[in-house]
Amino acid sequence: GFVVGHAGLYQALAMFAVAYFIIGMTVLSVCAIATNGALDAGGAYYMISRALGPEFGGSIGIMFFLANVCGSALYVLGLVEAVVDSFGIPPGQKEGTGVHVLPQSYWYELLYGTMLLALCLLVCLVGASIYAKATFLIFIIVTGVLGTILVSFFAMQPIGVPILLPYFNGSKIENGSFTGFSLATLRDNLGGGYGVDYTTGQMMSFSSVFAVMFNGCTGIMAGSNMSGDLKRPSYSIPRGTISAVLFTYLVYNLLAFLMCATCDRTLLQKDYGFLRDISIFPPLVTVGIYAATLSAAMSNLIGASRILYALARDDLFGRALALAKKTSASGNPVMAVILSWLVVQLVLFSGKLNTIAGVVTTFFLLVYATVNLACLALEWASAPNFRPTFRYFTWHTCLLGIAGCCVMMFLISPVSASASLGFLLLLLLALHYLSPSSTWGYISQALIFHQVRKYLLMLDVRKDHVKFWRPQMLLMVQNPRGSARLIDFVNDLKKSGLYVLGHVELQDLDTLPSDPLQPQQDSWLSLVDKLNVKAFVSLTLAPSVRHGVRQLLFTSGLGGMRPNTLVLGFYDDAAPQDGLARHPAFTSAREEVPLGFPALRAPTTPKLLSAREYVGIVADALKMLRNVLLARQLESLDKAWELRRAASPPPAIHVWPVNLLRPDSARYADTCSLFLLQMACVLNMARAWRRARLRLFLCVEAGATPHAQEEKLRQLLKDLRIQAQIQLVPWDAVTRLHWQTPQGPPGGPAPVGAEEEEEEGAVNFPANATQVSDEYVCAANKLVLEQSPAPAVRFLYLPRPPADTSLYPLYLHQLELLTRGLGPTVLVHGVSAVTSTQL
Repeated sequence: GFVVGHAGLYQALAMFAVAYFIIGMTVLSVCAIATNGALDAGGAYYMISRALGPEFGGSIGIMFFLANVCGSALYVLGLVEAVVDSFGIPPGQKEGTGVHVLPQSYWYELLYGTMLLALCLLVCLVGASIYAKATFLIFIIVTGVLGTILVSFFAMQPIGVPILLPYFNGSKIENGSFTGFSLATLRDNLGGGYGVDYTTGQMMSFSSVFAVMFNGCTGIMAGSNMSGDLKRPSYSIPRGTISAVLFTYLVYNLLAFLMCATCDRTLLQKDYGFLRDISIFPPLVTVGIYAATLSAAMSNLIGASRILYALARDDLFGRALALAKKTSASGNPVMAVILSWLVVQLVLFSGKLNTIAGVVTTFFLLVYATVNLACLALEWASAPNFRPTFRYFTWHTCLLGIAGCCVMMFLISPVSASASLGFLLLLLLALHYLSPSSTWGYISQALIFHQVRKYLLMLDVRKDHVKFWRPQMLLMVQNPRGSARLIDFVNDLKKSGLYVLGHVELQDLDTLPSDPLQPQQDSWLSLVDKLNVKAFVSLTLAPSVRHGVRQLLFTSGLGGMRPNTLVLGFYDDAAPQDGLARHPAFTSAREEVPLGFPALRAPTTPKLLSAREYVGIVADALKMLRNVLLARQLESLDKAWELRRAASPPPAIHVWPVNLLRPDSARYADTCSLFLLQMACVLNMARAWRRARLRLFLCVEAGATPHAQEEKLRQLLKDLRIQAQIQLVPWDAVTRLHWQTPQGPPGGPAPVGAEEEEEEGAVNFPANATQVSDEYVCAANKLVLEQSPAPAVRFLYLPRPPADTSLYPLYLHQLELLTRGLGPTVLVHGVSAVTSTQL
């Protein structure tokens, strides 16, 4: 009567259609999730948490608990209104007459509500079995009353109904009419006629009436809330819920039509209990109203307790809900029932039904939207294990349900909707950071996998362009204990590219009972988490380190995301230091699990690979067209101290883009030099290194035109948009040592590979290694070391290894001499064009 009295028949039917459209879409989602595996206590909370993970499940669980709590309070207040309407002292009278003996005031009505809520509490404390029996009895009563009402519309003669309404400090009487079936009455009630709600004194509108009406439709979750108490929830929930939705929709529409055809608007708007006045047996209508509201109040109370019990049992909120875990001998969560009852009692202080209707509806709509979201996510994830036996749904129905819920939330009350979403977001964030990890599975992982696979297929390597090049790193790590700072440094170098930590285990799978890498995987992933680097882990078994690195270079990555740069630690005789144990992420006593890596190699223990094999790895990578970085003494780089110290000038990055081992070919614009410049610039672009300044060293000889060379280099930097300070370095004293050294027989054959290096545009290690003496290399090392102030890190040119493998040890020896004592140094050799001057 309230709905059709204010909204009229057309708008009332539209409200029912919208409400049941939202409910229908949600029911399809509920049925799909309910038939996709075993259900436990918690209903919608259990479905959402197991589908969307603990953050969404826990936050929506709290919202659904509050919705049920407020819903229970709403029905209790509705029952109080019905009781006061039947037995209350009329407004303006001090003493009652006949059955009208109950005083009316805020505190008296709160007392009546408390007593009725205590009755609900007693039923719920006994357990689900007595509740089920009570609700079945109530169902029979309500069905009988409904039949009587339907008969009354046809059997009763037209009558006038006096309505006693509160008026200031007294009361006044208005007359309503039951006209019987009348075309004129129907015509008058077709359109809307919103007036003042006589219980609250507030002006009604479409949204406020819809909010009250929608609460009469929220019982669809009653069955799913009892999922832990049902014998066969996957069977009972779909059948019971769909039957209830269809039955109530037909009844509501039928009643709306009959009321509009037989009752004038005054009766509908001013007397919410008018069905008693037009019934052939008025006391039965009163009993039906009491039974229906009492059943709804109990349903919401027991539903709230089951949700609270499920939340407590899942330990999402820790000790805050520990009390709610306690159950009776029969398994009834009595403490959850009592806690729910206390919260409902607090809500009763709001006083009037229509006052909290908007909040309750907003909460329920939010829960329904999330149920649809859970089903949508499961459907979109396309996981093979999502096989519900209920198949009458698609992602379209889920999406429509979400859209309908969100639209109606904001139409009913933008403030309540915004506040509810804000509260939900706070709960999400709190649970994300504070709740323990769960073993339920995360739908986000399935969705990410689905989308990543799709986008990886779209990532076409044939469409790569130098403008969009980015470093994609494969860092080989023998033992993370000695490489923590190197791992962090390469993370700064990757510039949003792929980063893979590679490790080779020297074993033969033929001689092992199982794969030894699987137990190590978790330790490596924990290491990545604790060091806070954005890296993948790739482990392999191989008979030698060189074969293992080849495997990883061939197989790491997927599609268009494959490593293009190999990073190795430097091969020297320095004793490895355990930097992981001193790392801030591992200093607390609780973080022992990621330190399950073996102890570092003792200085006297032989290495796992020889110098020849190490240089062979570099040569292999270059043959496979991978760029190579060799990092020396990066474990001595204290990035936090270097970058945060208040000393002036700011920390520097020194860049030497000339091959110091080939003074006769001092070029600055070959592929390798440009790659070296690019890597230094990429490091400078990383957030942690933005305070650092690039210093580019230009080696010049007497008799040359240094200013012309400097201007040419400055123009190159300008074209490449690289900001760097250019510093001229005279190196005549160094090159003189080279030219004074015997160079081999005059007129002898040209060095092997000279033509090859000209074609590649990269300066190689000289094939005739005797051309560069140790004295010259030491002088070049001293030249680099003398440039002050000392930088945070240096980038040096790495020449290509010689074609003659017998020269590998000499090649490595001269690299060691060149970088000795320089501190953190990166030797760089690039084989791919990585810079662009185009838009």
